Amino acid sequence: MSRTGNTDEHGYAEERGYAPDGRPERTLAALPPAHGRGFARTWWGQAWLKALEDTALDNGQLKRGRKHAREGAVGAVCVRPGRITAVVLGRDRTPYRSDVLLQELDDAEWDRLLEVVAERSGHIAALLDRDMPPQLVEDAAAVGVDLLPGIGDLEPECACEAWDHCPHTAALCYQVARLLDEDPYLLLLMRGRGERELLDELQVRSVGHAARHAVPAGDDAATEGVRAREAFAAPGPAALPAPPPAVAAPGRPPALAGGTDPAPGLDVAALEFLAADAAIRAQRLLAEALAPGHAASPVPAVLTEWQDTVRLTAAGPAAEVAARLAAGCGRDRTDLARAVRAWEHGGAAALTVLEEEWIPDAEALARARAQLAAAWEEGERAPRLRAAGNRWTAMGTDAQVRYGRDGRWWPYRKDRGRWWPAGPPAQDPEAALAMLGSD
Repeated sequence: MSRTGNTDEHGYAEERGYAPDGRPERTLAALPPAHGRGFARTWWGQAWLKALEDTALDNGQLKRGRKHAREGAVGAVCVRPGRITAVVLGRDRTPYRSDVLLQELDDAEWDRLLEVVAERSGHIAALLDRDMPPQLVEDAAAVGVDLLPGIGDLEPECACEAWDHCPHTAALCYQVARLLDEDPYLLLLMRGRGERELLDELQVRSVGHAARHAVPAGDDAATEGVRAREAFAAPGPAALPAPPPAVAAPGRPPALAGGTDPAPGLDVAALEFLAADAAIRAQRLLAEALAPGHAASPVPAVLTEWQDTVRLTAAGPAAEVAARLAAGCGRDRTDLARAVRAWEHGGAAALTVLEEEWIPDAEALARARAQLAAAWEEGERAPRLRAAGNRWTAMGTDAQVRYGRDGRWWPYRKDRGRWWPAGPPAQDPEAALAMLGSD
């Protein structure tokens, strides 16, 4: 086995090398205990934990796993394609080898994913910065590639012989969430490709994309089309044509800034941004339309002007476009920033939780209280919670959980006197507070 050792920018020791089958492998040293902090700060780390929490059948096992991980019971973590492995100490300090399996992407899926990433230079720049923007994951999903795990995707194997997630595999997953925060390449390695291999392939594809999209000098020829009047006047086909093929990546919008001055009052940067946004949305709508079961899916609600402003701002426009959106929305910059944070954690549903305070009816309140009563085990110190409508605040802290109309719990943290969304929703209040490091 070939290995090299190093320490990353956060001081975590690791070894990189190759397994006996020649595939890449990384081993990261055991992390210190995680007292007083949540296990995932990044949105992709939180998505990893959501997959675990949605998959496990016993919340009690997850709680014990969180406690093991928080106390430093997880040893060095080995990450390789399709599998993560660690030795985890049980409550009586008995060591158990624990594995969690994640399906690798096949060659066709990798080809589509690499095309999506190579098509947009911003995706490559983000990966080089050890970042995984939501747009990258959404673009991958649009071409049928699920980068992040979903419900049922994290398959446990443990020497304790539990058939579901046990405290040991849960502890391993919580520890890996901390590691993913610092390096999303670990997720890509689990899906089958190492960092060096991935970057080399992206470089080759980026060069190829640049060559294909280069426009020869003086080539002003335009492809002729059909006038709309003629198209609508033509007789319809006897049968519906075959569905169009999926589009690997959004089309490139036109560059409107050129040698001539724009028309008076025309905001070129804003128009280019809206064109790019329209191309991205069109590609996603086509991907959704081609997905199995689309005909039975509910029609999504039309966004309000405010929701669409938040969505556009969350897409990361240029500074001058963002300033124009902020100036025209009728809210102060802090309100808009909080709304964007909420949108990043859960779209329109998360924005509703931010802005709507409601009083649960008797049935919803009974469900919420039952979940609160079952969240902490006997003998485990539970926080003192003060209720106000659908919001429960941990007294003496800056932590709060909000109960959504769909029965999910959303974590919030107070900063400079205002409550800010702090993560995606969880199925129980203890898990939501754990994201805040308050359990």
